[in-house]
Amino acid sequence: MARRPRGLTEKERQDWASFARLIKPLAGRALPPLPEEQTTSPAPVPAPPDPPHLVLKSSPPVARNVPLFVGTHPGGLDNSSWNKFRSGKLPSMRTIDLHGRTVQRAYHALHQFLIEAHSDHVRCVEVITGRGSGENGGAIRRELPIWLNLPTLRPLVLAATHPHPANPGSVRLLLRRPK
Repeated sequence: MARRPRGLTEKERQDWASFARLIKPLAGRALPPLPEEQTTSPAPVPAPPDPPHLVLKSSPPVARNVPLFVGTHPGGLDNSSWNKFRSGKLPSMRTIDLHGRTVQRAYHALHQFLIEAHSDHVRCVEVITGRGSGENGGAIRRELPIWLNLPTLRPLVLAATHPHPANPGSVRLLLRRPK
């Protein structure tokens, strides 16, 4: 059975207006007007309350919410750039060595390093975590992929790989271009 079109309730108009204020129109375009009330609309049905988890927020695009894995080809990067980056032919412009730091200090140093590199329009950086003495490497090496996927760092990083397969204690990061 087809649904009959209905007019907007006052709550829906208010929700639309608050949402429309968050939208920045494309150059040369204007925001669409609110839909006109229909004359033959049935009695307005009260809208159910919004669930608390559906609050509108300004968030990064969906593509940046995709988890980052070291050594996997990310979307949004062409094959020739990926191969140049993966093979180590794209030189890193800055390097940070996290050897000998506690995990907490290493995280804060990495966070500050990536924010500064991104703001300076640096494209490729190298993070030296060290191999570590455990089976899966040291604590910093194990934590790095988790840190890179945090909401504060994920929007900055496009791709990550080891510059040489025999050296898992170093990770190259390809940073996104600032807008």
